[in-house]
Amino acid sequence: MFYSPLEQFQILPLLSFGVGLFDFSITNAMITTCVGLTFFVFVYYCLSAYGLTCFPTRWQLVLENLYLSTAGLVWDSVGKQGQKYFPFLFVIFSFILISNVSGLVPYSFTITSHLIQTMVLALTVFIGVMIICASKHGFHMLSLFLPGGTSMVLAFLLVPIEIVSYVFKPLSLAVRLFANMMAGHTLLKVIAGFAWAMMGSGGLLLVSHIVPLAVLVILFGLELAVALIQAYVFTILSCIYINDAIVLH
Repeated sequence: MFYSPLEQFQILPLLSFGVGLFDFSITNAMITTCVGLTFFVFVYYCLSAYGLTCFPTRWQLVLENLYLSTAGLVWDSVGKQGQKYFPFLFVIFSFILISNVSGLVPYSFTITSHLIQTMVLALTVFIGVMIICASKHGFHMLSLFLPGGTSMVLAFLLVPIEIVSYVFKPLSLAVRLFANMMAGHTLLKVIAGFAWAMMGSGGLLLVSHIVPLAVLVILFGLELAVALIQAYVFTILSCIYINDAIVLH
């Protein structure tokens, strides 16, 4: 029987129930989201139960490195004015990182491989950026769509282009994360299915299936790197958007 590589992205109800027109079913996507959010409960528990020591444990080293990496990213991209937005960016970075990495576990579910989830994250950042820009600059924020020194003739051409590019920022932010995660997981499924089919054929193919398995191991390492990089890219682009809203550039 042939199984599609896209079956791994299906949202399946684990416990179905609802009230009237409302569906409150517990799905695999919901469980994965809860796992990503549980990370912050784990961080709070570790800090409250064990505290911070001069000789850090392994978990403390992981948390400190994650904290310092995000803090350095915010400082380099936004500067001193962006430190107030550090908690939000830290949550975004950690949630995407945990969701991407946990999706590599066999028989798990990658929530960031769905466009609706990445679009929610991107719109959250985009709406937050608009609120920051409007509260700080008021109607002067409209100067974002008209570069300084532009003549009136070019303004009729540049303003629509700037508006379209600004509106498409959350879409590009969401599609970038969704496409990379979905493509990588699909490729892993295809190679694994190919190796399994060769092993089930017997004979010379049974011996040759080691080749796609070796390729699968290499691709798994590459996909792990992509999971880390995409969380970093999403966060740094969010920092850049916030910086643009602050300095109105």
